[in-house]
Amino acid sequence: MPEAEGLKERVLGLMRRPGFRPRNKGELARDMELPSEQRIDLRAELAALERAGVIVRGKKARYKLREHEGNLLSGTLRFQVKGDAWFYPDPRDEANLASGIDLDKFRRIYVGVRKTSVALEGDQVALLVERLGAPIWWKHAKHKQAALNLPGAEEQATGRVERILQRRSGVVIGTLMERKGFIYVQPDDESLPPSIELDESGGGRSGQKVAVRLLDWVSRQVAPRGEITEVLGWPDEPGVDIRGIIHRHGLRVEFPEDVEAETKSIPTTVPPAALVDRKDWRDELVLTIDPVDARDFDDAIWVRERERGWEMAVHIADVASYVKPDTAIDREARERGNSTYLVDRVLPMLPEALSNGICSLVPAEDRLTCCVVMWFDREGAMIKARFEKAVIRSKARLTYEEAQEMLEGKTGVIDPLRSEIAGALTECWKLASLMRKRRNSQGALDLEFPKVRVVLDKFGRPTGYKREDYNESHQLIEEFMLAANEAVARAIKNAGRPGIYREHENPDSDKLFEFAELARAHGYEPGDLSNKKDIQKLLKQARGKPEEHAIKLGLLKSLKRATYREEPLGHYGLSKRDYCHFTSPIRRYADLIMHRALEALLDNPPGQTARLPIRAHCAEIADHISTTERISASAEDESRCLKMLEWLHKCAHESKPPVFEAVIMDVRKIGLMVEALEIVQRGLVKRDEFPPADWRLEGQHMRYVTRKGDELSLGQVVLVQVVRVHMERQLVDFRIVGRAEAVD
Repeated sequence: MPEAEGLKERVLGLMRRPGFRPRNKGELARDMELPSEQRIDLRAELAALERAGVIVRGKKARYKLREHEGNLLSGTLRFQVKGDAWFYPDPRDEANLASGIDLDKFRRIYVGVRKTSVALEGDQVALLVERLGAPIWWKHAKHKQAALNLPGAEEQATGRVERILQRRSGVVIGTLMERKGFIYVQPDDESLPPSIELDESGGGRSGQKVAVRLLDWVSRQVAPRGEITEVLGWPDEPGVDIRGIIHRHGLRVEFPEDVEAETKSIPTTVPPAALVDRKDWRDELVLTIDPVDARDFDDAIWVRERERGWEMAVHIADVASYVKPDTAIDREARERGNSTYLVDRVLPMLPEALSNGICSLVPAEDRLTCCVVMWFDREGAMIKARFEKAVIRSKARLTYEEAQEMLEGKTGVIDPLRSEIAGALTECWKLASLMRKRRNSQGALDLEFPKVRVVLDKFGRPTGYKREDYNESHQLIEEFMLAANEAVARAIKNAGRPGIYREHENPDSDKLFEFAELARAHGYEPGDLSNKKDIQKLLKQARGKPEEHAIKLGLLKSLKRATYREEPLGHYGLSKRDYCHFTSPIRRYADLIMHRALEALLDNPPGQTARLPIRAHCAEIADHISTTERISASAEDESRCLKMLEWLHKCAHESKPPVFEAVIMDVRKIGLMVEALEIVQRGLVKRDEFPPADWRLEGQHMRYVTRKGDELSLGQVVLVQVVRVHMERQLVDFRIVGRAEAVD
């Protein structure tokens, strides 16, 4: 019997012969003169090649090489809220490269809602490219000249899913139903068929939430078959909703036994032998600033004013000293890619004994760090940087709120240490404010939004929210971390060492065009949006005005998502040429790779530096962790949205629902799209929920008006209360109860 590798090469060799015509399994077996006992191996090999996207199965189950189809690409599908999707082709797939399609230009391809086949979020699919050409909006643009100024306005790609190559998880969450002896699951996702057929209940009871793996599904018009993988519990039981999100996104919860075993062998305190050749910072005023609910602390700062500027140190948890390449812990961390912060729990990248224990820079405890020491001039420009292994003993664990109070001069009880910390923070902000001003002058975009955290009780039920504004304490830490990340990226690039960098591409032309139209609707002339100076000018003009939030949100939506790459290709939003992630190795695998890449460049390198992956492997890791990051972000957003909607649903049934300021984001026939600013929640105000009057729509002016001169227009701030929440559709209905100026 031939080895599997030999059979694979024989199949591919046959398909690559000149004049080859697609053949089914039997025809291939005859052409290869395989005996009957080897045909089962052929079927297995064909299935493996098809899953890998090397071959495709066409009409009458005949196989051929995918590269012969030309415009058929393999990649990942990412769904949007309305059911349409973006397809991201694999830039390293040989068949993709052989297709002749410019994968640098078409890094993502639009897939309409009717052309997604039976794909689910994150699936690996084969996509047929249907169109390459001028975007549809360009032909109908009112401002043709502005559209022509946009980079890449002449080309756009669309396609349709031909087949599923590999499911990300293939798991669907739904409600188990038993009726007249028929067992099925009603999926929560309304885009799926209304029922999933089952052979057995899996031990669940009718009405319980379950996780179902899809087994067979050929069309969105046909009910899939599936099997229950876990009974989650009754819908109102604590944690059932979040466990559903975990299953749906394929997130990893428990650590394998070999990872737990390795973790137990790691010391829980820093032994004296670990301090050999390390720079001792334990007597310096090193401190951490983190959110109040943070559980792991992986960065600490220190600043000292010098005659010609400042010396600044950023200490990062030395995870690389504990997690070595290709150990069980390392393999699991690479597979997870990052920690996932759900609304009620954390799914850490590293076991808790590391993430919350020996690697966390807790105060008054010796901790190993990798330190970036930088010098800045009086204009906030970095002059030089060096890197070293160090040991610290953090003097304080500050929350952002505590740090902000100190920056505002609210030092509280007179205490020598607290007074010293307040003075250090003032010095930190002197430097950080200069760094921030300099970065903005170089084209960086200020798109920070306040964060809203849903407060839960011990049963996981929402009881309210807490808003965290982006103030000086946050900006201080951001500038210091950005500087450290940039210094490390530049050093590793200049040394020619393999690594993983953070890339943020220029925005798509069609998205910039849509943003330009939004700005015009609000009364602004956006100018040439291919020039970031014009974007900054627009943001500055809108600052402090009612429409500021809408303008910033519109710009944010026009930008692409940042990803990881094996080479430094620049960061559009930060306006940095060399940039990486280095400052959070407890929760991001990319940072751990860069810690290992930096070891040979340290002033005090370890006796044996970590083995680095070759560039091709870095590329594979970069693709993988870009995917895990998107999955985690989707799960995090879904969990926060779920609990916010649950709280608003409860508010809707109160005698006096809370009142929120909301900005009108869009004007439609059905009513007004608004966003409640305090809780950052979008919703709809139907015409029935307007204040009583004879409202009529003036679509060309994006407003509703009355005969008396009352007006509800784009960008206006109104007062709203929640009326109802559609939990299944994740929609909120508001009513207008007044004007914003009515608030004292």
